[in-house]
Amino acid sequence: MQCRVVLLCLALTAACAPRKESSPPQRPGLRAEMRRVLLGNIAGFWYPRCLDRERGGYHLYFDERGDPGPAGEKTVVTQAQMVWFFSRMAREGYEKAGAFTRADLLAAARHGFQFLRRKMWDFENRGFYWAVDATGNEVRAPNKHLYGQSFALSALSEYYLASRDEEAMELAVELFDTLEAKAHDRKYKGYREYFAVDWSEPEATDRNYMDAPHFDTKLMNTHLHLLEAMTAFYRASRRPEAKARLIELIGIETEKVVRKNPVACTDKYERDWTPILEDGFNRVCYGRDLENVWLVAEACRTAGVDVRRYVRLFKKLWAYSRAYGFDEERGGFFHWGPLRRPAEDRDKVWWVQAEALVSALYMYRLTGDSSYRDAFDKTWRFVRQQQIDWDRGEWRRIIGSDGRPRGAKGDAWKCAYHDGRAMMECIRLLGELKM
Repeated sequence: MQCRVVLLCLALTAACAPRKESSPPQRPGLRAEMRRVLLGNIAGFWYPRCLDRERGGYHLYFDERGDPGPAGEKTVVTQAQMVWFFSRMAREGYEKAGAFTRADLLAAARHGFQFLRRKMWDFENRGFYWAVDATGNEVRAPNKHLYGQSFALSALSEYYLASRDEEAMELAVELFDTLEAKAHDRKYKGYREYFAVDWSEPEATDRNYMDAPHFDTKLMNTHLHLLEAMTAFYRASRRPEAKARLIELIGIETEKVVRKNPVACTDKYERDWTPILEDGFNRVCYGRDLENVWLVAEACRTAGVDVRRYVRLFKKLWAYSRAYGFDEERGGFFHWGPLRRPAEDRDKVWWVQAEALVSALYMYRLTGDSSYRDAFDKTWRFVRQQQIDWDRGEWRRIIGSDGRPRGAKGDAWKCAYHDGRAMMECIRLLGELKM
């Protein structure tokens, strides 16, 4: 009897003990684990509570613990990213018993699409506003930036591929045609990025939403996501003009934005693609270079371009980021560092790790080189141990150099896009690699 009492007390003590923060569960098969992260940790965090049933669109403001915050302005970047996320989940047939079906995901994507079309589309001038208030009734940032337009084009294209909703394709075509007429740079290639609400030159006092030095600055970052958008739009529309622009963007992301000694990318350029390296811009964001690798590979596959011509470049971009920006001991990539010098910002940001995971698997598939598998394994070990919040859901925004997490789980710049996209891509690649 006494033994039973002791055992019962031990059981009650164990049951009442607080769970250790961010303690990952026992590891199953890799694909199964990533599927669990996608469905439970990421999609389970956002669906259905991000759906703003009252005002439309998505409520994306969640604090460091994952608790909802006050309603904030809705930006085209993350509103579109969530349309993309729910659409891709639906298109790939993801479901979670008792939580959501494919039909639920399609409805969530349509919910966001309707907000983009009704509240964020500029019916007078065409294109999407940068930001509106929480209701969508007040335009907070009316100017047009191609960074935001790129995610809108990706979202419309992906939603069409998932739903075959002709409204989405019509709007995607109208947006593409607007970008061609208003923003494509026929002289220097690529796109001029920042405009007033009516697509004229902005006022000198206007805030550039991407913190560029001047209104005619071109960014590697913007053109990288235009590459991604054009890949999706060409898949959806099969328009020859989109293929031509996609091939042009492949050239920009493999030539114009790449420094040759050493081989790495910087972000800011004059209109003629002269690099802007002063005022602290002479630096490399490792996650962006690694994201560039796999998005170029996907663009090549979509456009029918032989990706093998770029493998040497990919290897050099990877070699630089691993040499200067990778934590060999603990795993994971740092944020950025000056060109030719080790990482200066040694935070580990959620989106950088997400892009590194996908890029590493692409490189392993392209080359068979086990060093990329090693980088993948070390990065995933770090992510599962520290970046993923197993208790409260979603990925922690930043793990500082001191090992402590900080930053909101969601806001105008963070949603389910980077980590959700990474999990879907990794699950697919692991299946192809039979890993």
